[in-house]
Amino acid sequence: MSNVAVVGAQWGDEGKGKIVDWLAARADVVVRFQGGHNAGHTLVVGDQTYKLSLLPSGVVRGQLSIIGNGVVVDPWALLSEIEQVQAQGVAITPDQLLLSDSAVLILPLHQRLDGLRESQRGDRKIGTTGRGIGPAYEDKAGRRAVRVCDLTDDAVLAQKVGELVAHHNAYLRGVGAEEEDADALLAKLQAVAPLILPYAGRSWARLDDIRKRGRRILFEGAQAAMLDIDHGTYPYVTSSNTVAGQAATGAGIGPTAIGYVLGIAKAYTTRVGTGPFPTELDDEIGQTLGERGAEFGTVTGRKRRCGWFDAVMVRQAIRVGGISGVALTKMDVLDGLESIRICVGYSLHGEKLDYFPANPAAQAAVKPVYETVDGWAESTRGARSWAELPANAVKFIRRIEELIDAPVAMVSTSPEREDTILVHDPFAD
Repeated sequence: MSNVAVVGAQWGDEGKGKIVDWLAARADVVVRFQGGHNAGHTLVVGDQTYKLSLLPSGVVRGQLSIIGNGVVVDPWALLSEIEQVQAQGVAITPDQLLLSDSAVLILPLHQRLDGLRESQRGDRKIGTTGRGIGPAYEDKAGRRAVRVCDLTDDAVLAQKVGELVAHHNAYLRGVGAEEEDADALLAKLQAVAPLILPYAGRSWARLDDIRKRGRRILFEGAQAAMLDIDHGTYPYVTSSNTVAGQAATGAGIGPTAIGYVLGIAKAYTTRVGTGPFPTELDDEIGQTLGERGAEFGTVTGRKRRCGWFDAVMVRQAIRVGGISGVALTKMDVLDGLESIRICVGYSLHGEKLDYFPANPAAQAAVKPVYETVDGWAESTRGARSWAELPANAVKFIRRIEELIDAPVAMVSTSPEREDTILVHDPFAD
């Protein structure tokens, strides 16, 4: 049986939480492999709604859940999330949750730096969540980060905190901000260490054992391909690789362990924050999509920008991310529209493009070339088979498949876990 990686194929917020939850019921282990608590998944299980940021989606169903080395972890945010989920009746113990001992920690200093840098950019803000993710990844690349394993040794921890604070205080002095107190930060980390360390361990070794025993592994990504630091709309991207190739690196397992890559895409497009968005709608239809789709960020609560489905962008995400098939979500949001537009190409200063350019100026300047298809009056909400879908909805899906050059493996017709049409089982390959 195949191990499955789930990644976003647009700009995030595609409904990965529900799909991961659906797949997690068939998996033995769920692994988060990148990002931090800047990404949110909303799971609806019966009459309970869970909002997760760091915890892998498998925790709500009792599967072993692993936070991989590729994730940057705010220990206080993690403990808060554990408490929140436990208050909803879900038991989380070190037997069920494993935190990689080589994961980098997000510190309060990183959040300060994040906010200061955003404020200094003025009109050129990236639109970060302000949670310190970017500065934490910078420290990781700069080889000065504090990692989970450092919490086990006070001498090592004190040395690393001192060096880290000395590095960043130079910047803080330069912008006239209050300098960081190394002793105060060290005390905070020493206080949180005994609460975090029971969950810590060699996640790579545990995964290797699980793989050898033939157990099913689900790799859970955050954000999406067009927010990838290499392949996205740079610089309006996140600070990590979000494509499926990162699942192996960020979990500590070989790439051959990943069999099927499931890309998640909405039947339309949304984006949070700043950055180019060719199919964005600043009209009544865009407002309607946002209202019907409840398009507000799980983590930030920010209103999402809405637009038509961009087949060019999704096709590119499929190619760079090695996506095997797509789960198409929020079909029901399009119900009742007389006609629906699909972006099938771009126009840049009169030139036709069949790809999303890398140059930021070109990304901002491209104009969508649309194809219009008939909508459907009937409701798709709650459909669980092809037979329950209106004929025009099926035609829409088939046209999407042609344009993105990949099959639709699943269709989601509501936030409810069971309201899913399974075309192809990702775990069956």
